[in-house]
Amino acid sequence: MTNSTPLAPPAGSTLDMIGRTPMLEITHIDTGPCRLFIKLENQNPGGSIKDRIALTMVAAAEKEGYLKPGGTIIEATAGNTGLALAQVGILKGYRTLLVVPDKMAREKVQHLRALGAEVRVTRSDVGKGHPEYYQDLAERLSQSIPGGFYVNQFGNKANPLAHYTTTAPEIWEQMGGDVDAIVVGVGSGGTLTGNGRYFAERSPKTEMVLADPVGSVLRHYHETGELIEAGSWTVEGIGEDFIPDNCDMSLVKKAYSISDREAMDTASLLLRKEGILAGSSTGVLLAAALKYCREQTEPKRVVTFACDTGAKYLSKVYNESWLADQGLADRPIFGDLRDLVARKGGDVVTVSPDETLQTAYNRMRHADVSQLPVLQDGRLVGILDESDLLAAMERDGQEAAMKTAVKASMTSNLNTLQASEPIDALTPVFDREEVALVMDGDDFVGLITRVDLINWLRQHPRAA
Repeated sequence: MTNSTPLAPPAGSTLDMIGRTPMLEITHIDTGPCRLFIKLENQNPGGSIKDRIALTMVAAAEKEGYLKPGGTIIEATAGNTGLALAQVGILKGYRTLLVVPDKMAREKVQHLRALGAEVRVTRSDVGKGHPEYYQDLAERLSQSIPGGFYVNQFGNKANPLAHYTTTAPEIWEQMGGDVDAIVVGVGSGGTLTGNGRYFAERSPKTEMVLADPVGSVLRHYHETGELIEAGSWTVEGIGEDFIPDNCDMSLVKKAYSISDREAMDTASLLLRKEGILAGSSTGVLLAAALKYCREQTEPKRVVTFACDTGAKYLSKVYNESWLADQGLADRPIFGDLRDLVARKGGDVVTVSPDETLQTAYNRMRHADVSQLPVLQDGRLVGILDESDLLAAMERDGQEAAMKTAVKASMTSNLNTLQASEPIDALTPVFDREEVALVMDGDDFVGLITRVDLINWLRQHPRAA
């Protein structure tokens, strides 16, 4: 396949590669009478639309004298703004300190730390005004650190300016000046306000459509003008429990509420049908965009965004076990221990009795588990946990122990439960400080840990 479009010359910095993202038409998902286009902000160097605002906000702070050489960039973020600020910060020589809610995907936290950012994790179950609310904590830190600059994406006017001067003109150019609607989410409000103001001036026919997670207050506020108490949601990056200063809700013409379940399903649909790996917020936007498109009675040209890359959510959005733990995946209900098995037997990480402790340790570390069932010819013959590894090292020495066979260290005197037993059967197992080994007759079904029980009780509070 040949392409005559000339390639851009080499960039001098990753900061020069921010923006000018491609636009793709959705062609393998039903969009009703409309044509739906998705702007691939996941193609920015930092993997999200937030690269745009980070660059603009830091430049504005430098110009206005708020951020000086040797200074510290401080921000409250659900991840993507922090990643973008860290990327801009390291290239400009600034220290970066980020306050993040504890529901953030671990890939984002690992990415932040890999960039050299300092990360403070705080509670996600408290609202504005609480001392551990992530925005309030970030602001307090900025006041106590010399040279600290609190970015405050929620009130920083350079945030919507980034979209007014870059994102919106790009959409206008790529769509040939013909856009009927743009579907956006609101985290800080910059995308809505920047694009909304640009198109209000350039193309008054263009409607701004809000995609809001169920639990967020924004759709209800748009429809009633009433600010209610927020619920909870799993989607990261969009949805709010207040109206950010940067969020001009008067620009919204229509709003949709999208459940966590629908968001995750739609993100997976986008990957399967269009080959785009995007995050949960993209699932919200696309689900709302599809609703809008399918409701129309005449053709329209609609734009939405792939807000960030789904590579940051492999442990969550694209992890069936995590989805099941959150109640976001279909799973048959049996009313017994099968409901709690996090993974079916064939998917459990196991080891054989003749493999070495080194192999067992590698599998534990890779799967982030502390114990392994030991299977021989499909039969459960033992279990090996971290204490068994430590005992072998103390007995034989570290190097020699890791070369020995699992069967020399595993526990073979097993207490098992049948899958048909009730949930209460777990209590004596956990009282013995054991993990529950669940069988269906002679067949191994899986493990149940205390965390599995906690997750199940969260989804079934009446059973607690």
